[in-house]
Amino acid sequence: MAIKNHMKTECRCHGLSGSCTQQTCWRKMPTFREVGNRLKEHFDGASKVIAGNDGRSFIPDGETLKPPGKEDIVYSEKTFDYCFPNMTIGSFGTQGRMCNETSKGEEGCEILCCGRGYNTTKVIEEDRCNCQFIYCCDVKCEMCKYERNINTCL
Repeated sequence: MAIKNHMKTECRCHGLSGSCTQQTCWRKMPTFREVGNRLKEHFDGASKVIAGNDGRSFIPDGETLKPPGKEDIVYSEKTFDYCFPNMTIGSFGTQGRMCNETSKGEEGCEILCCGRGYNTTKVIEEDRCNCQFIYCCDVKCEMCKYERNINTCL
């Protein structure tokens, strides 16, 4: 439904000097990012349900929730907590994972480290810089040192 209900019609004109005497149209899928964003919105609003006695319906698990619609995402069991190791499902948890201190997304330290905090380590790396092309077929570079921070979840 995230793709089917959001298809777009695109058309192209054909004819002499762009006169549009004939038009070709086709249906185009939304971009991967649009589909992903739409699914993420539905995922964030997912409802826990219990199967109804008729075997076809769902009953919300809780009194304050509205019954799920046709396009709502539902689940029947809570997922494991991926913040901590769980070898029965093969999850190593997020302890020791590198994170991005400035990001507010899933790779950001606040979310990825599950609120436990993170360590920051300064490292000095060497990389080529100030490269110059020397006529025919040679490139000369200097080696420069850069200091950067590596953040890892506690």
